[in-house]
Amino acid sequence: MSLVKESLSFQKKLTAITAILFLIKIVAWAFTHSVAILTDTLEYTINVVAGFISLYSLYLSAQPKDENHPYGHGKAEFVSAAFEGIMMVVSCFVIVYEAVNNLFFRPHSFHKLDYGIYLVAFTAVINFIAGYYAIRKGKQNNTLTLVATGKHMQSDTYGTLGIIAGLVILYFTGYAWIDSFISIVFAVLIFIAGYKVLRSSIAGIMDEADKELLDEVVKYLNEHRRANWMDIHNLRIIKYGSILHLDCHATIPWYFNINEGHEEVKALEDMIRENFGEHVELFVHTDGCLPISCAICVKQDCTVRQEPFVRQVAWDVRNVSNNGKHMVTTEN
Repeated sequence: MSLVKESLSFQKKLTAITAILFLIKIVAWAFTHSVAILTDTLEYTINVVAGFISLYSLYLSAQPKDENHPYGHGKAEFVSAAFEGIMMVVSCFVIVYEAVNNLFFRPHSFHKLDYGIYLVAFTAVINFIAGYYAIRKGKQNNTLTLVATGKHMQSDTYGTLGIIAGLVILYFTGYAWIDSFISIVFAVLIFIAGYKVLRSSIAGIMDEADKELLDEVVKYLNEHRRANWMDIHNLRIIKYGSILHLDCHATIPWYFNINEGHEEVKALEDMIRENFGEHVELFVHTDGCLPISCAICVKQDCTVRQEPFVRQVAWDVRNVSNNGKHMVTTEN
């Protein structure tokens, strides 16, 4: 089973879980008439809607490449995550509106708070566990949709815990304003989580550099570099769902024939896939070395060296990302 199909199967289970928890929250609100539980239920509708959207986006991501989408359909996951982030942010305004309305204009009366507390607590436990596994599975499969869904579910849990705390205090004290106050506080937390999901998805849509991943790749290449690789430059990484597209230029001895150059590229590809998985596509352009490359070349059996070796240049994100051959400078 491919990573995308595996993620799709997991998302189906998540959607079923959120639908069941949503029904339980409705029952809890019907018991209590609490505005906090009502806003929690309204916010949770996003999980249900987003679940179906995520299913569709993962279905698209699982489709093979075609003439219209030569890089695949993985970007659909970023669009799905962006929509979910927007819904999280919008829901915060709905929650605040309901809380303020209950606090100052139309206060609700409460019923059977103990039943509501038990039901909501049950949904919080299941929701957090499901969110934890969604994030873990999403990171394993490089699936932003699952990560976004998992973070949303966990942020829901934090809000639900606050609601439970408020309901417990309300149950023992009778202070009705606590119901609205707790709702407003956790609406802010949900807003922050929604912003982070939205920010991450927009970064993916705009092909923003993943600095953490880029740094990890560069460090790995620097530690396992071959003598025939004078440098690697113009390195770029783009995410398409669970697939990573990596392209770069590699400087190798100018006198290598096509087969020898291909062997060096193949070694680079095997090295990347060994550490970062099979779902990596590499496009490597080979450049022949120049006389300035002699100063950083550690190849000892070179018969055409024109300049003495000075020192090897350590690869970092800065010089590997630049579009130019490496050389010994005062900065190095």
